[in-house]
Amino acid sequence: MGKGYRQGRIGEEIRRIISDMLLHGLKDPRLNSMVSITAVEVSGDNSYATVYFSPLGVSGNEEELQRQAEDVLEGFEKAKGYIRHEIGQKMKLRHTPELIFKIDHSMAHSRHIESILETL
Repeated sequence: MGKGYRQGRIGEEIRRIISDMLLHGLKDPRLNSMVSITAVEVSGDNSYATVYFSPLGVSGNEEELQRQAEDVLEGFEKAKGYIRHEIGQKMKLRHTPELIFKIDHSMAHSRHIESILETL
């Protein structure tokens, strides 16, 4: 079954709120680096929201970027309760979705594909 219109709107609003919090509201030094919230997928019953993020670090080796992504993931896990509280305050939902943070590997995958294409 396809993703509903309501889940899409809720996901976009959560993405906007978290992005704004990264700029203005979170004081964790792990989250002060350049981080992009790439997508938010909300479950059909609105009980879970999976937040995909990608750290926008300096171009380095993959090991360095992976370590940075794991540090950011730890920061999000630590601030999960505060972020969920702020989303609940700003969105006025009856039930605020439980947040699940995941690293978006699409940027690394696209760099890999690009390097393969350059060698051809």
